[in-house]
Amino acid sequence: MREGYQGTGPGAITPDGCAVELYTRLPVGAEPDIIAGAVPAGAHILELGSGVGRMTHALLQRGFTVTAVDESAEMLAHVRGARTICGPIEELDLDEKFDVVILASFLVHAGDIEVRRGLLRTCARHVAEGGCVLIQREGEDYHTDVPRERVDPSGFTVRIASDEPVGDGVHSVRAEYVFPDAVWTQTFLSRPLTQEQFEQALAEAGLEVDARLTPDGTWVRAVVTA
Repeated sequence: MREGYQGTGPGAITPDGCAVELYTRLPVGAEPDIIAGAVPAGAHILELGSGVGRMTHALLQRGFTVTAVDESAEMLAHVRGARTICGPIEELDLDEKFDVVILASFLVHAGDIEVRRGLLRTCARHVAEGGCVLIQREGEDYHTDVPRERVDPSGFTVRIASDEPVGDGVHSVRAEYVFPDAVWTQTFLSRPLTQEQFEQALAEAGLEVDARLTPDGTWVRAVVTA
């Protein structure tokens, strides 16, 4: 397990504390519609951190071509209909370009600054001329509205149980997922980013925001700077 990360519950747990079976149960949500509304129809998409393919499969159904990347072979084993690549995102270099690169799951908030820089360089390295990078950010109250919980219509509860600063601007966050027949937890490190810090991080990788895709700014579209 990666230092600062932990997961509990049935089935395989990835190095960052994610439970594979849990992610096979989670609903897709609004993300595929947000993405589809922000990119050209039929675009070739590089999805970084695809997991079990929750968004992958929904994007394929909408007519996109998807290359799914994840460091967990157990996660990728659940992906169907897409090209899959197993390995660390920050080290990815496919020597090819894509219309759209997606960095979701709050990966831009990696606790390790060098990992974050690697993630964003991977985004910039793989986006085609005229293409875009879609990034999911934490909400403004992500680290302050704690504890909080949400009951999903499908019958499970997701709870952010604790959020503690652990030094150097990094927080340790504990999430709990309670189903009628199983409980999973994940503890992970997250680095909050102000708007200025976020924009500076993108600029270091040669990217800049060109659109907010959601009213709360949790999804943005970025492009390569000239």
